[in-house]
Amino acid sequence: MKLLRVGTAGAERPALLDAEGILRDLSGVVPDIDGGLLADAAALGRVRSAAEAGHLPVLDADGLRIGPPLARIGKVVCIGLNYHDHARETGAEAPAEPVVFFKAADTVVGPNDTVLVPRGSAKTDWEVELAVVIGRTARYLETDEEALAHVAGYAVAHDVSEREFQIERGGTWDKGKNCETFNPLGPWLVTADEVPDPQDLALKLWVNGELKQDGTTAEQIFPVAEVVRYVSHFMTLYPGDVINTGTPAGVAMGQPEPKPYLRSGDVVELEIEGLGRQRQELKDA
Repeated sequence: MKLLRVGTAGAERPALLDAEGILRDLSGVVPDIDGGLLADAAALGRVRSAAEAGHLPVLDADGLRIGPPLARIGKVVCIGLNYHDHARETGAEAPAEPVVFFKAADTVVGPNDTVLVPRGSAKTDWEVELAVVIGRTARYLETDEEALAHVAGYAVAHDVSEREFQIERGGTWDKGKNCETFNPLGPWLVTADEVPDPQDLALKLWVNGELKQDGTTAEQIFPVAEVVRYVSHFMTLYPGDVINTGTPAGVAMGQPEPKPYLRSGDVVELEIEGLGRQRQELKDA
């Protein structure tokens, strides 16, 4: 299933994109799309049955904002330097273990919402990423099979980053990762049954129409299953938590000088095979 939330910010309603690409209203079946729904097999079954019956009301998609596909996100866990080609372009060695950092849940916005360039920023960068959405509470998982069984679905994430704040201003990466609007998510949450192999997905990103990133999740140093298993040994993952699994080569930081960092007026578009497409215009904060 392709689950999404539509409407003005803060007042989104649950929806579903059916097999024919028709947007349908789920608000008569479930109150929202969140961790509570993802952890409730009976509720998900009702959604699936309603979708298959074809009786859900049709929504007019024209001019309708798409919000983040998940409400009340608990935490956004991020994995850094998780693609072989991205590590090479930045001159970094492939890490021996996953690099883990966090984004605050309030950085998450809709897939087509405006992205704000922070005040004082000179190095705002783009990163297309596969987001993993957790559907079952995960603690100390031992096998890849266990890990994938705890995944509810997948989505497109844009891990916007400010490289000077991240790398040159001291401390951890968090200062360059948590600026307002720095995590567009969606358009859909695609349930795991529709993604048979998360290591076989194409990722692409364009800036002002120019292709910048053209990668595949096959290049991940730590595959999705290993990431979920590993993270579960350092923190409890709850339904509705999100893991951003890293970006392939092609970011501004990895390009020759003068590096083409983002500015107000730029347009970024990104997509992952089968998971939908995003488009953001940048403006100054």
